[in-house]
Amino acid sequence: MKHISYIGDFAAWEKEFVFYMPTKVRFSEMDMFGHLNNKVPFTYFEEARIEFFKKLGFMQEWTKKNVEAMIVVANLQCDYLRQVFFDEHLKVYVKVESVGNSSADMHYMVKNEKEEICLVGRSTMVQVSKKTGKGVPWPEEWKEKMMNRQLI
Repeated sequence: MKHISYIGDFAAWEKEFVFYMPTKVRFSEMDMFGHLNNKVPFTYFEEARIEFFKKLGFMQEWTKKNVEAMIVVANLQCDYLRQVFFDEHLKVYVKVESVGNSSADMHYMVKNEKEEICLVGRSTMVQVSKKTGKGVPWPEEWKEKMMNRQLI
């Protein structure tokens, strides 16, 4: 496996993923060369991340009108390891790698039907105030939920 700067022991890293979202590659996601357009993985990461946060109960809180906090993407990256083609069935895995005061480092892994890893990625998500734009600390209960892979 090629060296990815944010992954130490690749085998151990891979085993830590529990939550995934299935998806199927649509024709509209192809580029002129017949493989997955390079911007599409970011949409897959977003969809899986939202489902992950719904599973933890966070999205339901952030979308309430009277709640001051919201989640934003501070950075996002993808490493392309294997080509992906039309009509493939994929599993888009997501996990929280680490949690800070108001941020969370999230990692992504996409596997095809043969269980081959096609894409990996990471993002920094920050919980911020809708009013000030400044970081809002995670509740301790949320930190525990994000890091407890058994809850997912």
